[in-house]
Amino acid sequence: MISDAPVLQQSSEPAESAAAASRLSRYARPVLGLLLPVTLALGWELVVWSGWSNGRLVPPPSRIFTTITELARSGELVRHITATLWRVGLGFAFGVVAGTLLGAISGYWSLARRLLDPTVQALRAIPSLAWVPLFILWLGIFETSKIALIAVGVFFPVYLGVMGAILSVDRKIVEVGRTFRLSGFAMIRRILLPAVLPAYVVSLRVGLGLGWMFVVAAELIGASEGLGYLLLDGQQLGKPAQILAAIVIFAILGKLTDWLIEVASAPFLRWQDAFGRAKGA
Repeated sequence: MISDAPVLQQSSEPAESAAAASRLSRYARPVLGLLLPVTLALGWELVVWSGWSNGRLVPPPSRIFTTITELARSGELVRHITATLWRVGLGFAFGVVAGTLLGAISGYWSLARRLLDPTVQALRAIPSLAWVPLFILWLGIFETSKIALIAVGVFFPVYLGVMGAILSVDRKIVEVGRTFRLSGFAMIRRILLPAVLPAYVVSLRVGLGLGWMFVVAAELIGASEGLGYLLLDGQQLGKPAQILAAIVIFAILGKLTDWLIEVASAPFLRWQDAFGRAKGA
């Protein structure tokens, strides 16, 4: 009688090594992402510490960290971060709803696209700061105008992403749905939505990035709190460490919110057999 134990042991060893390699890769990716900024920060800290630069206009990371710590101890940091997150969250929500609806209508209905898209494309070319005086005139200098400005920044990439994704759906897949006599709702749910979802997630991430950019323009005018106000206050008082501290916090919050979208969308995109997933990217 021949024993199967060695065969089972040999087959289990590659599986265990593959699982260990997968865990190592999952933990290594964040470390690799931090490698460049940490190296640059340590390099500049060394330059200032060695006396090659006085660090007056570009403070070293230690001074920036001290500024962040002081703001946190005084309670100002939490107040500014909360105000900015609230504005970005509301503006992002309104921009996503409007961009998704109009983008879906323009992509699915050709007549609506001919009516809406030229106007939307013309409005998209308007610089963000050009909207500021108009929104202040219409909505005042309080929260409504700031949220509206952020929503405008989020709207355009979401609109373009949804419309472009619908227009790029493979016609053969749609014909298969029609062959199986799918209803309009079933066609959207079973064919269009899965085909559009990857591009939609990308458009959400781009829109969120623009929302963080637009909140700075919104908070530079008529704001008494927020990270944008912290930037302006540092510029007026000649505090480069405070300016860089606000920029660092913007970068951290922007990355965290982008990561949340990526994590939230991952269960809906598991069916993808894409190049990046095959390589473990």
